[in-house]
Amino acid sequence: MLNRVILIGRLTADPALRYTPNGIPVANFALAVERPFKSQSGEREVDFIDIVVWRRLAELCANHLGKGRLVAVEGRLQVRSYEAQDGSKRRAYEVVADSVQFLDWPKDSGRENNDSDAVTGGTFEDDLPF
Repeated sequence: MLNRVILIGRLTADPALRYTPNGIPVANFALAVERPFKSQSGEREVDFIDIVVWRRLAELCANHLGKGRLVAVEGRLQVRSYEAQDGSKRRAYEVVADSVQFLDWPKDSGRENNDSDAVTGGTFEDDLPF
């Protein structure tokens, strides 16, 4: 079985960082991802996809990403069931990311947009076993 999702899109808002009761960082943000085809009216439709990142990656995303930034996300699709305040049962679909690549730079950084400058959020020096 396989559950793998790869998305490229722009953040719709700044990531929201919070901590679990055990102190584990978790951040949420949404990506606007254009569909690969145009509608009958000639417009590209957009899907808004919820993303969840955990631990150090959550803190990095919260500290270095903002609304409008272009990112590539890899992870798995997760479906959660919950009961709403009105008692109705609902489902939430989200991508739990294990890798986030920053594909552009903030406008105030003075750097040109260059794919070779992509920064990955998936591997960190202090996570290496040696």
